[in-house]
Amino acid sequence: MSERNSLVRALLVASRPLSWINTAYPFAAIYFLTTGRIDIALIVGTIFFLVPYNLAMYGINDVFDYESDLANPRKGGVEGAKLPPRLHRATLLSATLLVVPFVIALVILGAEHPNSWLILAVSLFAVVAYSVRGLRFKEIPVLDSITSSTHFVTPALYALALADTTITPGIVVTMLAFFCWGMASHAFGAVQDIVPDREAGIGSIATVLGASTTVRFALALWITAGILMLFAPWPANLAAIAVLPYIVSVAPYLNVDDAHSGTANRAWRRFLAINYAVGFVITLLLILCATEGLFS
Repeated sequence: MSERNSLVRALLVASRPLSWINTAYPFAAIYFLTTGRIDIALIVGTIFFLVPYNLAMYGINDVFDYESDLANPRKGGVEGAKLPPRLHRATLLSATLLVVPFVIALVILGAEHPNSWLILAVSLFAVVAYSVRGLRFKEIPVLDSITSSTHFVTPALYALALADTTITPGIVVTMLAFFCWGMASHAFGAVQDIVPDREAGIGSIATVLGASTTVRFALALWITAGILMLFAPWPANLAAIAVLPYIVSVAPYLNVDDAHSGTANRAWRRFLAINYAVGFVITLLLILCATEGLFS
């Protein structure tokens, strides 16, 4: 029983519970607001993007990043597990067994909307390609940030496809802004790992560009996201202000050097609170947009 409890606890930590909402919310909110229904597709999709998807994404990453995570002081808690080798096979197997039934169900539920299959396939490929040996997109600068952003934007795109939503210019700019936000978040997150990544021989956008340049790149992406949202219809364009907390939080690190890049972890930890606060505001804004008929 103790071994089983140890595995369950390790899988829970590996799945990053504080980040579950980052993938489940975009799917659930968009699907519900565009269809107005609470149906089996909403329930299955939300549960999938809440737990199995995150266990696969982060569990696979923790298995293949084990050596570098050992030297990373921020690993071993809410920011990532240090999975012992004896749990690696069980983690990969558990993630697969948990994901497959949901994927089968979603493929069946999306039978009338084949585009949803393509988006789901891209999403799952990005989850695997980011970490596994032979692909390791996380070690290809810029592609690492693109892939990471894909992890968070595709649940929203999948909801649009599954709901057979008519794609408007407002939706396009919103998804582009969301993608820029995702890239910015990943790029800045990579800054804090420059030292342990280099020691482990792992490449990333931050190890190649350097700390200060990567922070400026992330800042530019957040600003771009805000500008893009200004072109969304009223009142959705109010979401442009959502980038301000991120900009304020990273601004002190614009000139950080590689040797002190680990100090960026303080801002990264603030992101956990910022994401929830911004998510609350976005929820209120989505409700306002719904009352204005933007989703009908």
